Amino acid sequence: MSGPAWLDSVRLTLLVCLVFALPEALGAEIFTGRASAVPDGDTLWVQAETGGAARKLRLQGIDAPEICQKGGLEAREALQRLVAQSRLQVVVRSYDDYGRGLARIHVGNQDLGAAMVRSGHAWSYRWRRSPGPYAREESAARQARVGLFADATAELPGDFRKRHGTCHTPK
Repeated sequence: MSGPAWLDSVRLTLLVCLVFALPEALGAEIFTGRASAVPDGDTLWVQAETGGAARKLRLQGIDAPEICQKGGLEAREALQRLVAQSRLQVVVRSYDDYGRGLARIHVGNQDLGAAMVRSGHAWSYRWRRSPGPYAREESAARQARVGLFADATAELPGDFRKRHGTCHTPK
């Protein structure tokens, strides 16, 4: 799929358009906004540009360490750096059991979930036997031994929660 640079640019533009047009056609909610808080490495509060209350969103397709887990603070800081002062394009596809919108979020052409996994701050979210949507990014991060993947004892957040419970206190 190589070709002239302008053709790569056209392909990228079409892909970005498709990422945002297809979910809308399927009933997803799309908006732009800015992060108002980042409580951990896969959750953020986003204030829509159109106003209203900030919304708690979880990055769909990744699982970052719990905030009290080894690597949790670093994951939060990495996500904070990615969203700082940036305009976010949000596609909310569904909601989790905690009422958070499950969203694909982009800063420009950068998928935040992919960036978090690629930098070794999160795992591709596994479901049953699926390695998850960011399996390639995780494989590359493991091979490069970056972030969490530099530590052979790094524990999946789900396993950590089973052994220690949640880090969050009820409000």
